[in-house]
Amino acid sequence: MIRLKQPLLLSAQSGNVASPLFATAAATSSQQRRASRAGGRVRTCRISCASTEEAIGVSTSVTTKDRNLTVTAIVTAQKPTSVYVSRGLDDLQDLFGKTLLLELVSSELDPRTGREREKVKGFAHMTLKDGTYEAKMSVPESFGPVGAVMVENEHHREMFIKNIKLITGGDESTAITFDVASWVHSKFDNPEPRVFFTIKSYLPSQTPRGIEALRKKELETLRGDGQGERKFHERIYDYDTYNDLGDPDKNIDHKRPVIGGKEHPYPRDAAPVAPKPSSTRRRRRGAHRSIDALYSDGIPLPVDGSTSFNIINDVIPRVVQMIEDTTDHVLRFEVPHMVERDRFSWFRDEEFARQTLAGLNPICIRLLTEFPIVSKLDPEVYGPPESALTKELLEKMMNGLMTVEEALEKKRLYMLDYHDVFLPYVHKVRELPDTTLYGSRTIFFLGNEGTLMPLAIELTRPQSPTKPQWKCAFTHGPDATESWLWKLAKAHVLTHDTGYHQLVSHWLRTHACVEPYIIATNRQLSRMHPVHRLLHPHFRYTMEINALAREALINADGIIEEAFWPGRYSIELCSVAYDATWQFNTEALPEDLISRGLAVRQDDGELELTIKDYPYGSDGLLIWNCIKQWASDYITFYYKSDEDVTGDQELQAWWEEVRTKGHADKKDEPWWPVCDSKDNLVQILSIIMWVTSGHHAAVNFGQYHFGGYFPNRPTVVRKNIRWRRTGTTR
Repeated sequence: MIRLKQPLLLSAQSGNVASPLFATAAATSSQQRRASRAGGRVRTCRISCASTEEAIGVSTSVTTKDRNLTVTAIVTAQKPTSVYVSRGLDDLQDLFGKTLLLELVSSELDPRTGREREKVKGFAHMTLKDGTYEAKMSVPESFGPVGAVMVENEHHREMFIKNIKLITGGDESTAITFDVASWVHSKFDNPEPRVFFTIKSYLPSQTPRGIEALRKKELETLRGDGQGERKFHERIYDYDTYNDLGDPDKNIDHKRPVIGGKEHPYPRDAAPVAPKPSSTRRRRRGAHRSIDALYSDGIPLPVDGSTSFNIINDVIPRVVQMIEDTTDHVLRFEVPHMVERDRFSWFRDEEFARQTLAGLNPICIRLLTEFPIVSKLDPEVYGPPESALTKELLEKMMNGLMTVEEALEKKRLYMLDYHDVFLPYVHKVRELPDTTLYGSRTIFFLGNEGTLMPLAIELTRPQSPTKPQWKCAFTHGPDATESWLWKLAKAHVLTHDTGYHQLVSHWLRTHACVEPYIIATNRQLSRMHPVHRLLHPHFRYTMEINALAREALINADGIIEEAFWPGRYSIELCSVAYDATWQFNTEALPEDLISRGLAVRQDDGELELTIKDYPYGSDGLLIWNCIKQWASDYITFYYKSDEDVTGDQELQAWWEEVRTKGHADKKDEPWWPVCDSKDNLVQILSIIMWVTSGHHAAVNFGQYHFGGYFPNRPTVVRKNIRWRRTGTTR
């Protein structure tokens, strides 16, 4: 970073002028001292630094005859690995030095014409170093700061360019790097060159006039016109519904509803280049002993040299261990740490409660605020709304320490509620092979020592045309029968929590709901926009992961449908949860904690957790505060007033599109923040950055630790629970 109070001076008489892009104060001072000793006058070019982030360039006001400087452009690209028909022609072009046509674009207008300066062009040729290309260009000294580099790919295939460096006069210290990190299409697919801007960030109103038109044109290219079929080389970002999760033309059982719209509200995904294929998976079933064998005996693999090992290590290197000897090849799963420490910890009530607060899905537990508990579903359809969790039962399980009313007042009762959200799907899921479902509620009690313990579990099956509603409360009873029924009830609750975690807490809230932010950012915010650059690291890989998920994870007969209890209703149930629960404002961690009763805002504005030993809340707030402070400092640097926020056309178009297109099914909700001030903008950006970092980390990175041992996080229960009074299942 260079900070200069005075403009730099370059001697017009010097035979080795450093650069119109970069100049050193030491060289200038040396020339001035020599001129002073000689008693002569030095005619100079006035140079000004053009960046506060990196030495991007210098603008020149020439008082002497203009002359040219030699600028070396070094392009670092990814070496082609595939063989294609025209590869030989491309190799010949590399040999003769016509691989990439580079054009330097000045940030300044030509003062004589008031138009963009003429671009400086040069062909880059391959060097002896693989993947490196070099061009020599003659740049007028009065050219001004380079605001952009345009690239035309002369190959017949796209190529991945990592970065472009501009070096003046062979002096590496003058190097200016354009961070490209992008595929560049072939000119045979599209004759329009790609444009890459300087790393200096500009609000739209502050864009140097020489690259204003390029900034607007690049955004128009990324938005497209909404017409025609997408071509592979196009970079158009647009919105679409989830209309390609199944392919009924190949298999009628793969027919799935369109997700997104009035019937099934959902955030939009990116419009595809081509229809995504549907994939099918088959799962292997086994008993409890077979689960243990995955970590001890392993799975025999075919012996075919090292190919199998290389493939498996590439795909799942973190969760498997390879054993190879002279006779056997075995794939053995790593023992999850929680099982390695205590093989039967998952069996205990203490661990059940602990993982509700500090496990894989710590964001669903909430404070119980109303009693008696009553369902909000239509009793004509689902049966009586009253809960089986009675006052007498809960007070008995609290060992008479306090009444339910006292426990509510002291914030000692908490609930994991999967009753109303799952009850409408119970009969549908039970029609699937080897799968069952209940609605469930689990009540926890916060003891005097500050730890949770489960008190009771309610399982409910709604009424049907042939059967009345069934519901039952389970507790940890004194005899063996009640004890095992309690363990089975916990298994059902864990199955519900696992499904909800994967579909809602993880996929919906940190992937599907984030995709509209990414699409809008690429469509409406230039890569030079400071907000684009702030958010870009948080969006890395999300679009690719989401696309792969639509192909193999959430698609018809994909991994989720095959391995988790909702089956073919998975994404439909996800839509129900989005419609009923998702709000942008409560995606902020403080508001989320308050809305669930896990925190109370004090008079001084600070949050006090109602459960002190709640890592997602206590640790999460530390991260949230850091994110918000960073967002505040960043926004204050670029926006000096609220008027700067409202006057930023790109920013306003971005936020409007997030709400009205990306989350179109919720566009009229009153809880959307208005992007009309610096404070509101900071809150909006903090929410997006929190969801894609802290929230995602909490529900993602523990998946193998907690879910690698199936009994701890079961994804499906195949049998109804046996009713203790009659010995029949319900």
